[in-house]
Amino acid sequence: MSASASIKFVHLGIEIEHLNKSFTIFGFEIAYYGLIIACGMLFAMLLVFHEAKKSGQNVENYYDFAIWLLVFSVIGARLYYVAFEWEQYKDNLLDIFKTRNGGLAIYGGVLAGILTAVIYTKIKKLNFWQIADTTILGLLLGQIIGRWGNFVNREAFGGFTDNLFAMQIKLDEVGGVISDSVRNHIQVVDGVEYIQVHPTFLYESLWNLVLLILILIFKKYKKFHGEMFAWYVTGYGIGRFMIEGLRTDQLIAPVVNIPVSQIVSVVLAITGIIIVITGRRRCAQKEIQQTEK
Repeated sequence: MSASASIKFVHLGIEIEHLNKSFTIFGFEIAYYGLIIACGMLFAMLLVFHEAKKSGQNVENYYDFAIWLLVFSVIGARLYYVAFEWEQYKDNLLDIFKTRNGGLAIYGGVLAGILTAVIYTKIKKLNFWQIADTTILGLLLGQIIGRWGNFVNREAFGGFTDNLFAMQIKLDEVGGVISDSVRNHIQVVDGVEYIQVHPTFLYESLWNLVLLILILIFKKYKKFHGEMFAWYVTGYGIGRFMIEGLRTDQLIAPVVNIPVSQIVSVVLAITGIIIVITGRRRCAQKEIQQTEK
């Protein structure tokens, strides 16, 4: 394998040479990270609009909602990241607005999106749970695509591993935090230094793909509005909790000294399970009442 490659999946025999983080058109530099995130958002919206139309909902409501959702989700994702990396920004406040090299926390976007949906549906007098069920399909697709922005930026990776999916990144191109354990396992290939890590971006992208497929299969069996949303927060919460434990760039909660994403994952997973149990129980009781009549 070439020693000049930017990224290698050593046990899969895959290597990518000279992977740039941006390209230039007519003198304007465009970051692949931003382009990938934008593509994720676009395909997410198209899937949501398709699902809304297919389920007989007013697609116009989703056109309006999409605008607000995109704006506040991006703001939420950035503020969440900045809040837990405040030491990095407190003396350089203008850096808060520089997102070209990453720095968007998915959970911040998800939480901001949920709050936006609550407010929007209340104002428009729409069913929040039905909107949530429809929107999470696009959210998952956006997450599947968006994680590849981390790949291009060489960030959001895990600690050292030698498993089947072990990924080597040229040391001088790394965009994420390098832990001591990773530094202790630096690989040297023909004089070029590489770190070898868990491709956690890939794990999460694949986990979300499986979750999306399962939800699409399950949706025809759902008993109540909000059930698909509940399965999303449960499934994503479980997967993210496990994957977050592998990462080296964790946002740590003060005082408890636990990764913030793991705390949020547990809360979301438990919330999702409660919604499913209570919702299913309520539906079962209604079925019993109707049978008795």
